[in-house]
Order: sequence, then structure tokens, then C-alpha cells
Amino acid sequence: MERCYRLQKNRAFQYVYRKGHSVACRDLVMLVAPGRELKVGFSVSKKVGKAVTRNKVKRRLRECFRPFTGDVKTGLYVIVARPTAAEAAFDALQKDMRYLLKKHGALKHPEAQEGNRAR
Repeated sequence: MERCYRLQKNRAFQYVYRKGHSVACRDLVMLVAPGRELKVGFSVSKKVGKAVTRNKVKRRLRECFRPFTGDVKTGLYVIVARPTAAEAAFDALQKDMRYLLKKHGALKHPEAQEGNRAR
């Protein structure tokens, strides 16, 4: 995922935690707050594991979100990894990401994304 889409400042994360609406599944929690442009941040706490594990989970989550960047509505997104995300397979994380985006109604064309998955 490109750096221009990343949420980096602590102030921005705090805004999303305060104003955002959350949806959760087994491995991930997604918070969405209104915004003028698309920005995505990833939060992986020390409960997930040591630094190597946390960085691996963050890399996987970035890669899971990357195919959706063109199909996601603008706003500020924070994806929080639960401790079970460390053991989850990449395919499971992708399915969870798609599920959370659909549940939020964040996809511009949800039926188009289903067509890509079937291929």
C-alpha cells in the first residue's frame, strides 16, 4: 500500500478512535471516521506478540487492504489486529478485511469486488 494512503499522526488515530464507528470480527476490528480523503492506519498491540510478529501482521494487513484502495470510499480507517491475527492465515485476513469493509458499507461497488474474488 502506498504511503500517501497511510494514517500516521497520533492525533489522527485519536480522532478516529473518538469519532469513528467500529465493526469487529474474530481477528480484526475496523473503525471508520468521516474524512475528505482515504487514509488507513494499522494498530497492532504488544498482546499480538513481539516486534517481529507485530511487523509481520502489519505487513499482511497492508497487503490485504491494498487491492481495495480504488474501491473504498473516502474516510479515515483504523484496522486493529486482535491477538488471534498472528496465527491467522493470509487468506483468512483477506476475507475478514472484505467482510468488515462490506459491513461498514465502505465499498463503492461491492458486487464488482465479488467478481474479482471468483477469478
